[in-house]
Amino acid sequence: MNEKILQVKDLHLHFKTYSGMVQALRGVSFDVYKGETLAIVGESGSGKSVTTKAITRLLTQNAMILRGSIAYKGNDLLKLSESEMCHIRGNEISLIFQDPLSALDPVMKIGRQITEALRVKKQMSRSEAKAKAIELMHSVGIPDPVIRYNEYPFQFSGGMRQRIVIAIDLACEPELLICDEPTTALDVTIQSQILELIKDMQRKRNLSVIFITHDLGVVVNIADRVCVMYAGKIIEVGTVNDIFYSPQHPYTWSLLSSMPSLQSSAKDKLMVIPGTPPNMLHPPKGDAFAARNRYAMTIDFEREPPLFRISDTHYAATWLLHPDAPAMTWEDAKHARGIKGGTQA
Repeated sequence: MNEKILQVKDLHLHFKTYSGMVQALRGVSFDVYKGETLAIVGESGSGKSVTTKAITRLLTQNAMILRGSIAYKGNDLLKLSESEMCHIRGNEISLIFQDPLSALDPVMKIGRQITEALRVKKQMSRSEAKAKAIELMHSVGIPDPVIRYNEYPFQFSGGMRQRIVIAIDLACEPELLICDEPTTALDVTIQSQILELIKDMQRKRNLSVIFITHDLGVVVNIADRVCVMYAGKIIEVGTVNDIFYSPQHPYTWSLLSSMPSLQSSAKDKLMVIPGTPPNMLHPPKGDAFAARNRYAMTIDFEREPPLFRISDTHYAATWLLHPDAPAMTWEDAKHARGIKGGTQA
């Protein structure tokens, strides 16, 4: 395994609201290694995007980090001053947002938006920044970059705007790229092109990537390892093969079951996860997924499960892995639900 570039440990983050404290993150821990892509998956509200905003320190004023650490190359980002963090953002860690149109200034020419990052972060002259910006536009697949350098965001398609955002993020040659559902607003064809672009840039620059998504089909194509989040906690982590071919947590089973497979016919109904995610103002006692888990045992409603080790790369927080629990596997679950195939992997 390569060197560890980011280490998040026991991160607890709450949001102060009029209704009370929303417990958004409840002891999140994970590592990111040099040159790898770590995917973080889960339903909306599970804590995926909040985790990335904590890493970049782009949290709203009502956010409170109660405890934990976020070590980038050994330095705890939570202990840095805002000026020190400003140097890290862009230069070391960049973030690709979900909606490229909202990430770009609609009244500023594209070329200026790229050169602004270069002139502020890299102290380049105007001519140097322009030459670098055109080179970046070409590298991310923008046709006629010399001409389009002087155009505005509205003159670009959604896919081209996302390519421009990627060019801006890569301008200062960061070592960690955080992609927060960067293909959600794009159609399937353009989505595939953007994923290939991110993978190509990663290979060329040996980037580390955190990829946030709810689309498990995307994960298969881009990730090396996967963290599954639910109710502000990581409930399973493993390699892509671990998660797709040997999942251990009932929530992961449910996510995989909800995917259409190549064996599915037009008459087959997609599986749905019953119930709704818990209210994080008052998280339930025990396993937060217990109320939606058809395999839940009494202990699931009483005690929170630890992360059980399955292998050197695979861990899951479910009492089904306890030696005294009844035997239940992904294959058993698929058979009980009458699922054909299970995944597209």
